[in-house]
Amino acid sequence: MKISKQFPVNALRVFEAVARHLSFTKAGEELGLTQTAVSYQIKLLEDLLGESLFLRRPRRITLTDAGARLAPKVSEAFELLSAAISDMRSTSEGTLTINATATFASHWLARHLGIFQLDNPRIAVRLETTQEIIDFNKTEADVAIRVGQGQWPGLRAHFLMRNHFTPMLSPKLAESIGGVREPLDLLKLRIIDPGDRWWRIWFTAAGYPDAELDLYPRSKMGAQALEAAAAVAGHGVAILRPEFYQDDVAMGRLIQPFELTCEDGSHYWLVYPEARRHAAKIRAFRAFLTKTLPSFEERAPLE
Repeated sequence: MKISKQFPVNALRVFEAVARHLSFTKAGEELGLTQTAVSYQIKLLEDLLGESLFLRRPRRITLTDAGARLAPKVSEAFELLSAAISDMRSTSEGTLTINATATFASHWLARHLGIFQLDNPRIAVRLETTQEIIDFNKTEADVAIRVGQGQWPGLRAHFLMRNHFTPMLSPKLAESIGGVREPLDLLKLRIIDPGDRWWRIWFTAAGYPDAELDLYPRSKMGAQALEAAAAVAGHGVAILRPEFYQDDVAMGRLIQPFELTCEDGSHYWLVYPEARRHAAKIRAFRAFLTKTLPSFEERAPLE
């Protein structure tokens, strides 16, 4: 099909929004259109293509097979256009906005971002932290650091580092019970967030699948960095990624009483929209990770 002045760009934009929300009403609210206008644009596109794109059912709609094939391609096309316009508007390489968990941000990124900025003086860096999985369509973030299995639809994912865990506590807290010599000694102390499934995984691997974690009062701090701070203060035993806290161990603020570490299949990944993979600032960030993080995989999985 030859793109001309009659090419239905508006109709495709409306289609993309409706396909994403599976709602004419929500798409209209996002685009500032009435439901009648949304319906008209979808009908215009369907007539042009000669295909029904949505199945209209009472109180809900679903994509037809044709609509399901078209939706991801249209979404990527608009993302590419947005990226191209963004790059053209910038007089320099702009600002790289990184979204990361508080723990990764404070214990790895903050210590290494200076290297990135020295290598890329024309790129400003803005670091934001959240424990929630962000929607790239609703945020200014260019890249994100996520914990998971590396599979998110529409996103390119690069492996950063394995995520394993083990109990850690302050030496003074361990001394308060005459030392921690076996796993069950930990249960003599306050367990920070006993509802965290990491605890059950670790005790099971240590040979105590029936450890009575349910007897402890529930507490949830929302970030590993906060749990580590509580452990340093002597307020309990936290289950942490030991590599992030080697400085605390070296300075005598924390100890790792057991060599046993465990994993739950979720690791750290760099992610960003597939359509943004060629953006200069994202390429620069990947090069920085290749330089500073030996475990980083420049090639995306299945690439």
